[in-house]
Amino acid sequence: MPYRFKMPSNTYLRVLFSLIFVSLIASCGFQLRGQYLLPQELQTLYVSSDDNFGELTRLVKQHLTINDVNVVESPKSNTPELKILRDQLNRRTLSVLPNGQVAEYELIYTVNYQITLPEQSPQQFNFDLYREYQDDPNFALAKSRELNLLLSEMRERAAERILRELASVDVTGQ
Repeated sequence: MPYRFKMPSNTYLRVLFSLIFVSLIASCGFQLRGQYLLPQELQTLYVSSDDNFGELTRLVKQHLTINDVNVVESPKSNTPELKILRDQLNRRTLSVLPNGQVAEYELIYTVNYQITLPEQSPQQFNFDLYREYQDDPNFALAKSRELNLLLSEMRERAAERILRELASVDVTGQ
């Protein structure tokens, strides 16, 4: 008797396609990101920095505005302040070519900032972001552009991290 192929049930196909879809989404690093739920005390905020026109400061203000935080232009005594103390890029050599030229760097982007709430002492925060960067002197212009893109992406991640950490700030002062 010949073997007869039986089509899988509709439910089976749905489950199979769902598993494939979830596997593809998970393997590419996709993560859901919603709005950051900042405490009520941080819904109005003054943002300051040594470099008020720097990219990190601009990105932080932009993210705050997107999350419906009122970013004020001048400090007031009863307004919390987010002060970006320092953002700095360092690099460390990871590997060297046989001719002595550096082949690969580790980029280290360091961010220090503080939150000052009315009638409380400042709360300091700092973190480092790491990326690897392969250098090739034969393609200096392309590698320079790649480095600029990496730095922009690191600043974007830093701004997102600052907002995530703002959501967990102790506003009670205890």
